[in-house]
Amino acid sequence: MADMYSYEPKNGHGLPHDPFNAIVGPRPIGWISTQSKAGIVNLAPYSFFNAFNYIPPIIGFSSVGYKDTLRNIEETGEFVWNLVTSDLVEAMNQSCAPYPPEVSEFDATGLEQAKSTLVVPPRVAKAKVAFECKCTEIIQLKGISGEKAQTWLVLGEVVEIHIDKSLLKEGIYETSEAGHVLRGGGPGDYFTIGKEQLFKLYRPQ
Repeated sequence: MADMYSYEPKNGHGLPHDPFNAIVGPRPIGWISTQSKAGIVNLAPYSFFNAFNYIPPIIGFSSVGYKDTLRNIEETGEFVWNLVTSDLVEAMNQSCAPYPPEVSEFDATGLEQAKSTLVVPPRVAKAKVAFECKCTEIIQLKGISGEKAQTWLVLGEVVEIHIDKSLLKEGIYETSEAGHVLRGGGPGDYFTIGKEQLFKLYRPQ
């Protein structure tokens, strides 16, 4: 039997850095663009992000703390997810700086906007994939005690998808060629994936 390090999270982990994020990872990054009712565009990355349903396609992210992105979605019901790839990783990192609400991260990072089709918030023009979304649910999370956490899960239906055609090979999206960047654990760990990590495993019939 392995020598296990065990702890109850409610009592603290006793380690230099909480291992939870590192274990549940690497994770895709929720790089979310929104627009406030006043017309100010926001762009921010979220570590807790994933897809939750095929039909209809639903994605979601958690905002730890009540932030501009969450407020904008509450106001407008719309957001865009932008794929973070290796060529955009520095801009993504810069977009998580603590800018005030009246400052657009697009302006602060020098990123170009692209007009969305079915929602108001713009896309990141250089993003190789973007999902236009309409919010379906916002859920404030709570623990087993019933006490609410200062974290909100935002779910949205994907109503329009944009894919760089160079990533479609015979109609199949090539994940290993896109340069996806994933969030790991620790203070600043990230990962990329490529063909060297690819293997095939088909479901039993």
